[in-house]
Amino acid sequence: MVHITLVTLVFHPPHLAKNQLEPEDANTMTASPKSASGQRIGATKAEIPRDIKVMLVAAFLIALGFGLVAPVLPQFATTFDVGATAAAVIVSIFAFVRLVFAPAGGALMARFGERPVYITGLLIVAASTAACAFAQSYWQLLVFRGLGGAGSVMFTVAAMGLLIRLAPPESRGRVSGAYASAFLVGSVLGPVVGGLLAGFGLRVPFLAYAGALLVAAAVVRTQLKSTPGSALKAGTDAPAMPMKEALGDSAYRAALFSSFSNGWATLGVRMATVPLFAVEVLAAGPASAGWALAVFAGGNAAALTFSGRLADTFGRKPMLLIGLTVTGLATATIGLTTALPTFFAASAVAGFGAGLLNPAQQAGVGDIIGRGRSGGRVLAVFQMASDAGAIVGPVLVGLLADGLGYGWAFGATGGIVLLAAAGWLVAREPMLRATVPVDSGRP
Repeated sequence: MVHITLVTLVFHPPHLAKNQLEPEDANTMTASPKSASGQRIGATKAEIPRDIKVMLVAAFLIALGFGLVAPVLPQFATTFDVGATAAAVIVSIFAFVRLVFAPAGGALMARFGERPVYITGLLIVAASTAACAFAQSYWQLLVFRGLGGAGSVMFTVAAMGLLIRLAPPESRGRVSGAYASAFLVGSVLGPVVGGLLAGFGLRVPFLAYAGALLVAAAVVRTQLKSTPGSALKAGTDAPAMPMKEALGDSAYRAALFSSFSNGWATLGVRMATVPLFAVEVLAAGPASAGWALAVFAGGNAAALTFSGRLADTFGRKPMLLIGLTVTGLATATIGLTTALPTFFAASAVAGFGAGLLNPAQQAGVGDIIGRGRSGGRVLAVFQMASDAGAIVGPVLVGLLADGLGYGWAFGATGGIVLLAAAGWLVAREPMLRATVPVDSGRP
């Protein structure tokens, strides 16, 4: 009886009554949302705009380039006669600068608009990456890599803003899924190509990454159109969404928590702790850690083929609840596995859950901001939550693993994700507008 009631509340929440909530940009919808008793919330047949396809190409090039340097960066750092800890700092400085510079990136986007900040961010990362290739000392490498974090958060936040402004509201989930898929494909192919390029020297992948970023910037600069009928506007033409308004929205608060937990589990712990568990607990070789990351990506890719469309059809909240629950349970299970087959299976299921929640989460933030406003600061804080989770998560989980064991470490990580799911239980469905005042004159 309890689980039937829960499903009813998730898919037919009573607070989505038609007289209280309205879909964003209802005049652009190809099908009207149903009330609490209906099944469909949005339509999914609208074609993906050309500008979105340009963004997908750029995302693929960026992820491909990042994948080129990811496998060789720690090795390159050790060529300056430093140990493993100093090499790890080279990796973490990028994320740290992203976190610190995120508010400034959001302010720049609100002032100058999404496209200029996006292109500038790409050029900054291209320049810093090329400089890394010519670094003559560890400290030079550290500074150059850190500067790249500032550019990275600029184009990341601006990309989210562009997707919100360019994607039709009824297709935001599908667009977010397609964008994530383009990034995933590039991330998978990048390390393969990077490994081949490393045979010509550890500095070569950095130059290749810089080149890929320059191509991505050129694609966006020349192919992303801005016409009078386009949703893309200059930042100064669009009012900025106040942070106070965003924080007053239960959906945005839930999105911040789920972004933090997602960064903790799927960006931080997956990359830092899962490989150690495979080697130290399962006594498997380093190759097993790579396979765990590969099957996670496979599960993620499988979910991305349909999760965005479901988020457009049934709403963001159901997909977020299911995705967070699956990810949380699968992540907690990893710490209980004692053999490689179950370890790989749990990793694949965790990836599948992440693929269910990510398109809905990004689309939900887009719904909260809307197409007619700039979301620079709001998006920056959302991105900061993810980066903070990716930085804090591995450190705390590492302490738990050392003190109490990996079972507790992965259990705590899964618990954080499940708490984020609980947060969404009491939040509103972001695909529908907040309550319309009775004296607004609107039906």
